[in-house]
Amino acid sequence: MTELQDIIGQIPMGQIAGLLGTDEPTARAAVEAAVPTLLAGMHSNAQAPDGAASLQSALGQHQDGLIDGGVDVAQVDTADGEKIVDHVFGGQQDHVASQLAGSGQLGGAGSDLVRKLLPILAPIVMSYLAQKFLGGSQTGVGSPVGDGAASGSGQGSGVDLGGVLGGILGGMVGGQGGQGSAAGQAGPGGQGGQGEQGGFGGLGDILGGLFGKK
Repeated sequence: MTELQDIIGQIPMGQIAGLLGTDEPTARAAVEAAVPTLLAGMHSNAQAPDGAASLQSALGQHQDGLIDGGVDVAQVDTADGEKIVDHVFGGQQDHVASQLAGSGQLGGAGSDLVRKLLPILAPIVMSYLAQKFLGGSQTGVGSPVGDGAASGSGQGSGVDLGGVLGGILGGMVGGQGGQGSAAGQAGPGGQGGQGEQGGFGGLGDILGGLFGKK
């Protein structure tokens, strides 16, 4: 099982379907498209020094045990999720939802459903990453992620955040690890990454234009 499959496996599809008012296969298709899209957005942000530091700090705030013993969607703070999504996509989450809905990957799910789903998934993804890379620490300061974040793209004596996120993405969608993401072309603030168009499967088509916009 890849790490991306592991993240998706934490998500209770029945609860998601009920919350979204759709059937479980549609909910699953939407989740399987939205989770890597969130990760690709985080990957893009992690290419810049301030983005890597911001992600490290955010991970330190999500050591909340949300995924311990299985996720209960009722415990997800969607207001926090909305803030995460807004930061990850630079306020262009409506565009992301529209792009995903039009990608043909969602089994007929519309952009409204995707837009509602993103802030549910974001805290789950952050909690997973925090548990995996910060462990039992209650702060990112001094953690491996914190050490790496200081170097910009996360490279240094600690974890390479961009490489880690790229590796998670590449594990399922056939990308090239930390390289090859169209999301890495330019972050929401216009910061360039290291990728090439067409990495991470179809994510290049969905996100390539988004991160070139202001």
